[in-house]
Amino acid sequence: MANETGGISRRSLLTSGGIAALGTALAGCAPGEQVGPDRVADAVRPVAPMGEHQAGISRPAAVQPHLILGVHDVDGDPASVLARIGESIVRLTSGEHPALAGIAPGDLSMTVGVGPRLMRQVDADGPGTEPLPAFPREDVDERHRGGDLVIQVCASDPLVPALALAGVIDDVPELVERWRQCGTRGPSVEVHGTHSAPRNVLGFVDGIAAPLTDDELAESVWIRHRATAGASILVVRRMEIDLAAFRRLPVAGQEGVIGRERASSAPLSGGEIGDDVDLQAKSPDGSYMIPVDAHVRRAHPRPAGVPLMLRRSYSMDDPLGLLFVSYQAELRTFTQTMERMSESDALLDFTRTTATGTFLALPGFDAQHPLGSTIFGAS
Repeated sequence: MANETGGISRRSLLTSGGIAALGTALAGCAPGEQVGPDRVADAVRPVAPMGEHQAGISRPAAVQPHLILGVHDVDGDPASVLARIGESIVRLTSGEHPALAGIAPGDLSMTVGVGPRLMRQVDADGPGTEPLPAFPREDVDERHRGGDLVIQVCASDPLVPALALAGVIDDVPELVERWRQCGTRGPSVEVHGTHSAPRNVLGFVDGIAAPLTDDELAESVWIRHRATAGASILVVRRMEIDLAAFRRLPVAGQEGVIGRERASSAPLSGGEIGDDVDLQAKSPDGSYMIPVDAHVRRAHPRPAGVPLMLRRSYSMDDPLGLLFVSYQAELRTFTQTMERMSESDALLDFTRTTATGTFLALPGFDAQHPLGSTIFGAS
């Protein structure tokens, strides 16, 4: 249960998506999909928190199965708050923070984004200052729209994310929590090469198309704008899904909604899971093999005229649905895609968005340059 307290490349044209603090962080966050004990026991590689880009976006390449995401307001000086969050992240990912209670951090990664209100304080028209507009099929109250800061925490050990978030909240009392959500990713399916993607609560593989190479990430994900160089625009959407209604559809009907075969994840236009989606392919009777309102058609980047976004989607068990997290160099990558989907995406008929926001996922940091200092200055 979620505890709420407060030019396009070829691959880009593919498509498919303290004790008190500890008690707050763990309340109701039982994972929806357990990872087998053998997998948890396997050695995992640590994820370095410092670098040109923050961890938790393009690295690790194999996305961890467990997440907790918290959205907060900031009551204090952003430069100081961010610097101390960065210090907490270093201590947590090294296993030196007492909040982990002796539990190894493993592949813990933590990613911090700053909302439009704070970004406008330093550059009224720069990246990250534009709020996310409202879209159809939303039921979002004021607390669950926007926010000053988001912390995405991921790990293979299901205990670690909530403990790590509690550690940051303990260290930085200026964070005033709005809402949080836990999510999980199921076992991954091989797509092509080293790229794999998990199935979601609908039973379909989610995140088949993704920018993977350095060139593709530079084109689609990373901002190159002065002080924000190395940052990315982060979008968060919590979508409840009427899974019972979706399951009442015959398998062929479900496949028509998505635009892929459920078992193999191959596009309905033919081929295998990692093959290009052919939006022009027609059956002998002249109808499109991928229906005109299928999700893969409406979310495809080519008609929207945008690059492919980098998605980290997580299934939720309470509420039942998907936590959608995407990274892109420009907000329009998401908004233009969402506008097309809102026109006639059959999948959206089964969804209701209950939390939403956009943030600037900050550039990376190191010992000489604290988190957020290239934008907000040193504290």
